Amino acid sequence: MGATPESLTAIAQRVDGCLESVLDGEVRRWEALDGDLSDPVNEVLRLVRSGGKRLRPAFCHWGFVAAGGDDGEMDEAVVASGAALELLHAQALFHDDVIDDSDSRRGAPTAHRVFTDRHRTAGWLGESRRFGDGMAILIGDLAGVFADRLMTGVPSETKAIWDEMRIEVNLGQMLDVLGSASGDRTIERAERVCRYKSAKYSIERPLHLGASLRGASDQVMQALSAYGLPLGEAFQMRDDVMGVFGDPEVTGKPVGDDLREAKPTPLVARAVARADRSQAEVLRMIGQADLTPSDISSIQEVIIATGALDELEGAIDDRVRRAVDALDGVISAQAVAPLTELASFIVDRAN
Repeated sequence: MGATPESLTAIAQRVDGCLESVLDGEVRRWEALDGDLSDPVNEVLRLVRSGGKRLRPAFCHWGFVAAGGDDGEMDEAVVASGAALELLHAQALFHDDVIDDSDSRRGAPTAHRVFTDRHRTAGWLGESRRFGDGMAILIGDLAGVFADRLMTGVPSETKAIWDEMRIEVNLGQMLDVLGSASGDRTIERAERVCRYKSAKYSIERPLHLGASLRGASDQVMQALSAYGLPLGEAFQMRDDVMGVFGDPEVTGKPVGDDLREAKPTPLVARAVARADRSQAEVLRMIGQADLTPSDISSIQEVIIATGALDELEGAIDDRVRRAVDALDGVISAQAVAPLTELASFIVDRAN
């Protein structure tokens, strides 16, 4: 993985400062009301502190610059919007971990596991797992409300983009859940999930948010979509590769979880489309919760043997090229080099 761009670090510092200010205040506020609320509210702070590259805030910032904003300005509304994006992402992660029944996130136990274990250890009434899931869902909802509150007072165009993004990511998540349950392995469905669950939410809409804060023209918005959508798809495709072939010590999540959960990814869809009869038999193990390391290794070998991994790597490269080519147009010259650098950074990564 290449070095983190300096611009990304500078943006992250400002956004982290905003997040710390907001969440520290909330922890103190609700802890004073009832000590039992300290840990749930702190869980939001723990997650946003635990990592993350602050890519969505960075794309928000560069969308603002692309529309004519000053890079050195670090507009307060853009910083607040970046912090809101991180809190919205936290909400999605809390919920995603419950949906996927994940044990770890960024190398630490997931919130639902933390509260399940607490319930069991304390010998509280009711079912420990339901308690843990319920707490994580509520904590995620809390993060979402904190995010919404940071978006008050923005222009109506910005608020409309924010609301549309929230709808899109929820519908993308629904498509993901439906695809896993139904066993749909078509490339068309997998790429639709990829676009709505990640591409729009991770890159296109953050760009639009920042640009709207500068009153961007339709032409600028279209250029940002031409860059953001293919790059967002490449970003998610890289995640899919890491979900099957990544190093757990680097990704912070167990390898093979996407296979156990039967995620409808473009990688698996390509393997299914290319598989011969014997390879298809191996791929039919996908979705079994008790996959062993040996089973995962067999599936990995088939994915490679079918050429699906090479094909997906080619698709990633193609989308990055299309994204960068789209920058040669109406957007501000100040944003071209940083957006080109970010395009390489987010697909050349191991976590």
